[in-house]
Amino acid sequence: MRYKWPHNSVCNSCRRIFRLLLLQPGFNEQPRKKSILHIFHTIRILPILSSSSSSHYSRAEYSYYITNNTNNNIKMKWLTLSFSLMASCQAFAPSKKSFTHTPNAATSSSATTTSQLFQQPANRNDYNVVFRTSSQSDSFDSYKLGTARVHRYSDPMSGLDDTEYIMWYHARDRTLNEAGKDLPPLSTGRIGRATSRNGLIWERDEVGSVDADMIGVSMGLNTESWWGFDTAHIGLGQVLMPMVGPAIRSEGGVYIMYYMGGSYEETQIGLYLDDEKRARVPEDAKIKGMKLKIGAAISQDGVTWGRVEGDDPSGACLVPYDVSDGNVADISMKAGIPEELYCGWPEVVVNPVAENEQKKAASDKKRNNFFMYYSTMLKETKEKAIGYATSENGFAWTKQGIVLRPTPGTLDGAGCARCNVVRKATLNQEGFWKEDDNGWIMFYEGVSSEDGKHRILAAESNDLESWRKLGLVLDVGESDEAWDAKGVGSPHVIRLDDGFFRMYYTGESESGETAIGVAKTLDLSNWVREQAELSFAFE
Repeated sequence: MRYKWPHNSVCNSCRRIFRLLLLQPGFNEQPRKKSILHIFHTIRILPILSSSSSSHYSRAEYSYYITNNTNNNIKMKWLTLSFSLMASCQAFAPSKKSFTHTPNAATSSSATTTSQLFQQPANRNDYNVVFRTSSQSDSFDSYKLGTARVHRYSDPMSGLDDTEYIMWYHARDRTLNEAGKDLPPLSTGRIGRATSRNGLIWERDEVGSVDADMIGVSMGLNTESWWGFDTAHIGLGQVLMPMVGPAIRSEGGVYIMYYMGGSYEETQIGLYLDDEKRARVPEDAKIKGMKLKIGAAISQDGVTWGRVEGDDPSGACLVPYDVSDGNVADISMKAGIPEELYCGWPEVVVNPVAENEQKKAASDKKRNNFFMYYSTMLKETKEKAIGYATSENGFAWTKQGIVLRPTPGTLDGAGCARCNVVRKATLNQEGFWKEDDNGWIMFYEGVSSEDGKHRILAAESNDLESWRKLGLVLDVGESDEAWDAKGVGSPHVIRLDDGFFRMYYTGESESGETAIGVAKTLDLSNWVREQAELSFAFE
């Protein structure tokens, strides 16, 4: 039976919580439905009073529409506030039970003596996890999760609840780690897709593309070209819609995905190790799929992808510079580029055109309209560094050199990798984002030479070519039991309509389990882990 809501003030988030409550035994009765709705109508909206970790145990993120009377051009806008439900559920609770809703996790039950809703258990340290590996053992993402890229779409002129989030991510199942495949121990495998209404609670695309080699996969392994660079495993770099703005999607827009892949080509393990580690492995030890190359694919719906053949015979559009490679003469590059062992995790940025330069840019066929930042290992020094290339059309690239190298004795002393570049911006009084004409921030993964852990650091630039390091922005979890205690990385930052920036990142526990979490900031510098989990408790 469809329940009729008492009035239109109940927002979609409340409706979703209401439906979640109805899944619990004993709640599917009309009087209790009305009692639950009464609680929703007495919600007290509270501002965010503190950024300390203690606030995560008493508040939960909540997005809703309000009318903006200060600007006639914006009828409605999104605000993200914190709220607490201060009513008791004793009147309709059938027994002493509690349950916790965790995105992509099963509902749990345990005894409790509290009657407050949205109470975070004191021993939980994964309150900011939004996406986990699949619980289905035969799923392509049941073992490891890697890079996530999120698009957020909304129409500021619309009065409807039309905000949509789309996440692409790469992941691996255990079959890719089977004996004989000899692939590197990464999270790369295949690329999937998920959707959300608030960016915190995600729903997997369980169907995927009809062209993929596994169910639920948006882009799978290359099974059509045995000579391809992406036949063994692939990983996500970036997804762009260059024809439209970062938050507006048009009907005719085309997605461009930049990804990396590896084949079953063998290379010596010793090539990737320093002298000390090389001495511990046999000279003839080999590894497959480590000579990563970068490719591109296009899509009209973001679900089904078509590969774009690059200039390299393997189909890649950017390959590592290796003098021993017979095709090295075909690589477009600036003089003095160091030799590389792989190219992966591409981050592509559209180089904006200033209003006073639009006519000149339209006729300039040599203008660098796209910048690509990629992770590589330098053949001579074994340094993990970030290189960059430029392009006029987004498909044919010219290597320009290295932009970030490790700094000895610091948190990136053992390597720099997996970056995300965003433009500096602030929210003006009218509710629109004002971008800095020349300001850019790069968030990247630094590997410490002291403890070997991965952390998220930042650098800034005025021209997308020269970068100045800023230091740490997000550390690993505080305790050894934290879900991201071993490392945090693969950052991706988006803007929200309340002036906040949200970062999606991949974390790894001490036991090797991976998940995707979130953090927030107002200034791109001081990041705080964001509450993403909703907890309910009843007497």
